[in-house]
Amino acid sequence: MAFHPIAAGDEDPDTVTVERPYAWIVFALTFGLLISDYMSRQVLNAVFPMLKSEWALSDGQLGLLSGIVALMVGLLTFPLSLLADRFGRVKSLALMAMLWSLATLGCALAENYQQMFLARFMVGVGEAAYGSVGIAVVISVFPKHMRATLASAFMAGGMFGAVLGMALGGVIAAKLGWRWSFAGMALFGLLLALLYPVIVKEARIAPRRAMAAANKAAAAVKRPLRTLYCSRSVVSAYIGSGLQLFVGATVVVWMPSYLNRYYDMGTDKAGALAALIVLCSGAGMILCGILSDRLSQQSPERKVTLAIAYCLGSCLLLSIAFALPPGPAQLVLICLGMLIATGITGPAGAMVANLTHYSVHGTAFATLTLVNNMLGLAPGPFVTGKVSDLIGLHAAFQLVPLISIAAAAVFFYARCHYHNDIARLKGERGNTPVADVALEVRS
Repeated sequence: MAFHPIAAGDEDPDTVTVERPYAWIVFALTFGLLISDYMSRQVLNAVFPMLKSEWALSDGQLGLLSGIVALMVGLLTFPLSLLADRFGRVKSLALMAMLWSLATLGCALAENYQQMFLARFMVGVGEAAYGSVGIAVVISVFPKHMRATLASAFMAGGMFGAVLGMALGGVIAAKLGWRWSFAGMALFGLLLALLYPVIVKEARIAPRRAMAAANKAAAAVKRPLRTLYCSRSVVSAYIGSGLQLFVGATVVVWMPSYLNRYYDMGTDKAGALAALIVLCSGAGMILCGILSDRLSQQSPERKVTLAIAYCLGSCLLLSIAFALPPGPAQLVLICLGMLIATGITGPAGAMVANLTHYSVHGTAFATLTLVNNMLGLAPGPFVTGKVSDLIGLHAAFQLVPLISIAAAAVFFYARCHYHNDIARLKGERGNTPVADVALEVRS
């Protein structure tokens, strides 16, 4: 039977071992819940045209319905992830999924904009800590050298969820009405929320970690918590990731409306084509993460260099795309731009994991999620909607890719300090075996 040891340098190598088949089952179920998370979040985008017409809403109001979810995720991800780290990640994930699914069902029952806003608010509360706690569970059962691949593959579940949410939501809305789009996403999430704690057990993914943490809690918490913010490169990873996701989130949220307005597509066709573009983004997350792991084994700074390249490449491709008139050439360039626009997810996630202590990984990814939402996912759709009300959606899209230049600059700053910050973290741990230090520096 094959096993995955715990990530080197976080604890003693033999503290936790997880059977490989079970590790992949944990990944699959956690990945499935992330898909449900984003299906519930992004189905709204597919029915924007219907809500705009039925309730006479402005683009700013529509953007706020999307942005409120990301805002609540940003505000609550840190405290809820900290609680999950302390009181059990598996139970916390199941409760989160139950809450966002019930709130999505509330969206289906909303009779006006105010009720819809409240339901979306609760979707955000439910989803707040899922991404950070979920990825902490996933990386706990796999080797350290797979971190960028796992982070990018796991977070790509958000893109695949967005694909399914927009594509299925658009088709269901065209045939049965927009309310059934929300109801379908809610039922899927409720099923997975009930199944998850039955199969994934805290005792199997961390059989001795909970006892060890309890015995060393008073001495262990203060120093690991410092790793969340004590290095310039980890802070830069948070900020660079958030700025770049401003671009990706905006395109994902507003693409169905863009296709509806400028390509004269119906809700079903616009949702399907927008889903294809988002699928390119999800595939790009995985491919860019794999490339990062492959090219960075002997050079830790290279993953940051790749993040810079992803930012600048997406800026160039999307700027050209939205300078063109609507047509096939524009759509091809949008797909290519989105293929690498979210490529920073893997490198940024690996940087955060490598620069923080295992015991606070849930909180570390919560911090990453917080910044992603406060700098990118929340303001992106809302600000673009406000700008669209003033100058039109096409002109607003021409401005969005420029944010990637700022993201590239922040990642460049991280690159200047990454190697020294990794080495300093190893020195502070003191009792980490030399072989484990070398492995983590290379990763």
